[in-house]
Amino acid sequence: MPRGLDVGKAPRDILYLDNKSIVEEFLMALLAAGASPETVKSYRAALMDFIEFLGDKPLREVTLSDVNKWRLTRLEKGFRRPRSSDRRAWLTTLHYYTLFLRRFFEWLGLNIRVPVTRRPVRRIDALRDEEVERLLKACRDALDVVIIRLLIDTGMRSRELLGLRVDDIDFDNNEIIVREAKYGRERRVLVTRETMEVLRSWIKLKGLKPGDRVIPLTYSGLYKRIKRLAKRAGIDVSKLRPHVLRHTFATRALRRGMSLPALQRLLGHTDIKTTQVYTHLTLEDIRREYAKLEENPSPGADRAVAGGTGVSSPGVLELRFCPRCGREWVQGARFCPFCGFDSASIFGARERSEAIV
Repeated sequence: MPRGLDVGKAPRDILYLDNKSIVEEFLMALLAAGASPETVKSYRAALMDFIEFLGDKPLREVTLSDVNKWRLTRLEKGFRRPRSSDRRAWLTTLHYYTLFLRRFFEWLGLNIRVPVTRRPVRRIDALRDEEVERLLKACRDALDVVIIRLLIDTGMRSRELLGLRVDDIDFDNNEIIVREAKYGRERRVLVTRETMEVLRSWIKLKGLKPGDRVIPLTYSGLYKRIKRLAKRAGIDVSKLRPHVLRHTFATRALRRGMSLPALQRLLGHTDIKTTQVYTHLTLEDIRREYAKLEENPSPGADRAVAGGTGVSSPGVLELRFCPRCGREWVQGARFCPFCGFDSASIFGARERSEAIV
């Protein structure tokens, strides 16, 4: 079941209803247990896809063979919704759909162990700094500017942006209270003074009052507006969507030295492993590092050992430079913000050797 939710078990005679009615009963149980509308929407898409594939076959007669045929068909032909020719997108969708189907079968009490399709390695798309500048220059009205600045400055999810209200903005401390639609929690994010002035001007221009929504758009409206901005900015339209601006915020923050725990808190991740996906290197980063090989065959390696060449002073476990990529280490951080190197791999070994001596 979804994390923290208990939907109980289905009534014994439910399997004698038609397939669509059974799905609706399950979705009602999810809502009653406290699942968010977005969660229910995702389950509905997965389960309706499966029962449409079944056709007239009732759920009480379903076998593992039926499930596998459905999986193979989707792997070969993809999904009608969402429409995509990207096999990676198919695999990601099928991963979640099989997970949802397994939980649905558990609720029904069906003795079918649905294999969960392997999720592909997550690919993170982020804009380069010059693309961000082009995007800002492509803004045609005040709302464009407010949207882009807020997403780039805070890393908010699109649903959080659309749920932002005037009284969530703390102008005195340059902070915004973000109400997390995904988990039903709240967190505070920081905003630059420049973006705060943009917000202040927007609220004054529209005469907004406490309780009013700051961004008067639906998700569809936001999505289309950002696509139009991408086209005007000369950015690959297929690459840019609202969530890419969240990725861009996270990537830029790490490049500028923000620690993973700080970024985790700003993004609202419950598990730091989710935040660690942003430690990837962009192609431009790799090219810059590769170019250093001509100048120094082992960048940073000779500086990251004890004896005054990487550790700040004898006996103090502080790196000055990353042993892997050679960049300056962010003091107090465990992971390199540029390449993800774990300093515990050095200090752990050193402490163990000292203990043996």
